Amino acid sequence: MASSPAQPLLRLLRYGQPYRVQVWGALICSIFRNLLDLAPPYLIGVAIDVVIEQENSLIARLGVQDPLAQLVVLSLLTIATWGLESLSQYGADKLWRDLAQTVQHELRVDTYNHLQELELAYFEDHNTGALLSILNDDINQLERFLNFGAQDLISFFTRVLAVGFSFVFLAPGIAWLAMLPIPFILWGTFAFQSRLAPRYDDVRDQAGLISDRLSNNLSGMATIKSFTAEAYERDRVYSDSEAYRRGNSRAIALSVAFQPLIRFLILLGFVLTLYLGGREVLQGRLTAGTYGFMVFIVQDLLWPFTELSEIMDDYQRAMASVRRVMGLLGTAIAIPTGTHALPLHQVRGAVQFDNITFAYNDRNSVLKQLSLHVAAGATIGIVGATGSGKSTLVKLLLRFYDVQNGRILIDGIDIRELHLLDLRRCIGWVSQDVFLFQGTVAENIRYGSFNATREHIVHAAKQAEAHEFIEQLPQGYETIVGERGQKLSGGQRQRLAIARAILKDPPILVLDEATSAVDNETEVAIQRSLAAITQGRTTIAIAHRLSTIRNAGCIYVMENGHIVEQGTHEELLRLHGIYARLWRVQLGSEFSDMINADG
Repeated sequence: MASSPAQPLLRLLRYGQPYRVQVWGALICSIFRNLLDLAPPYLIGVAIDVVIEQENSLIARLGVQDPLAQLVVLSLLTIATWGLESLSQYGADKLWRDLAQTVQHELRVDTYNHLQELELAYFEDHNTGALLSILNDDINQLERFLNFGAQDLISFFTRVLAVGFSFVFLAPGIAWLAMLPIPFILWGTFAFQSRLAPRYDDVRDQAGLISDRLSNNLSGMATIKSFTAEAYERDRVYSDSEAYRRGNSRAIALSVAFQPLIRFLILLGFVLTLYLGGREVLQGRLTAGTYGFMVFIVQDLLWPFTELSEIMDDYQRAMASVRRVMGLLGTAIAIPTGTHALPLHQVRGAVQFDNITFAYNDRNSVLKQLSLHVAAGATIGIVGATGSGKSTLVKLLLRFYDVQNGRILIDGIDIRELHLLDLRRCIGWVSQDVFLFQGTVAENIRYGSFNATREHIVHAAKQAEAHEFIEQLPQGYETIVGERGQKLSGGQRQRLAIARAILKDPPILVLDEATSAVDNETEVAIQRSLAAITQGRTTIAIAHRLSTIRNAGCIYVMENGHIVEQGTHEELLRLHGIYARLWRVQLGSEFSDMINADG
């Protein structure tokens, strides 16, 4: 069910409270401009009055008897009116457009900032394209409305009210006949509006779907090409675009039907004014000047109603966008920050998972009453089959999600009590799914440590065994890596991610499959550097390749959300359990790879 038309507007007005001075200035300029724009028909009526009535004209009654002098006064009034109208138009346009740019900028930044504070589960449940559509298309739609639609709306109400009062004042006997069509036009307008609102909501939803489709396809272009799925994706884009076109067509079909219908009602009001006003002049109850004014001005009373459909069309499009933007801004933050400060230099790095249970979106539990203690400065390894819950531990430690039961402690403090920025500053995370930003190699290593010097960047790269390949790139550290680092190999991207974590110099280091995308030679080199990097800091290494964590102080084996084995590499091999079986499988695989390489 669509919300009341006033609701999104009220929410927008509440959001615009900091700009109320600018809003009032724009409103006053717009109203003043429209009032002055109505003056020419009135001045024409006064001019006719001067020519016909001469010494008995309106201006004569104000003290100027000579008809030529009256015309001079009228000319000066016309010049002043046009000059003031031009100034007020400049003021209105400037204020509204500046306001549109300011609100657009502030709303986009506020919406993006709020989006950043939402939990990862929100992004798993919502399409990236739909969110991009809100941040771009919907906010741009609001900008267009503030640029033009708001002035059109003010112009409509100003003209109708000003002309309506003029009619009542000058010719009360026939004014009601000229305004007779207005209630029917308004009733039709709001009836159309109530039917248009859900159609434009549907259009905005379709815009989000097609944006998501295009975003996914552009990111997955290599996969599309490798599977020769171009025709399939073309058809899917066509289908989404066709749905968007049909949605717009449904809204347009209703919108454009409005104007031809009300033309007949407007014609009725104009003809009544023309006929009855002329009769009043012939019978001496109305002056020719007043009649001329009314014939001219009746168009300003009724004709704006022909544009009301377009005004309401723009308004409904804007309000549909406001609903989506404000809906996103109103999304509750499921993982609020704590208030306990934890300065980086005070972090020792002791980590404890205390009887934790966790499930994604009320599905089966991934972790079940799991307890694990990592002493400050210790290095541990975590292994297990895919889906055993290894990476979930890291996401919980970083508070990307919150546990349903139990607690996670750092230095004895529940992480839910810690300020989120302090919590995440003390953890360096190298994910198996490396994300690099569009920019240079140096910028990606420095990401999160924005004040780092070139010397620090190079040192971190050397420790991550990345310096050598970086030096061989066309522009070295200034080489652009491309979107998501697509110009680099998987192993190169992973080494940059390790360098980024090293540069952060955190008291707690988490390596989540940190060597999964590197060759054996590079892995050996990285292991050498990790031996130095992990000294003096708590390190949690999650690995599929067991060679990465064989030297860890303690290795934990996970299965179905539980820790089923723990000990050193040698101790676990002697158990002849899951770890020993995985070790034998990997030894056989690596030996096979060596034979194939030699062959």
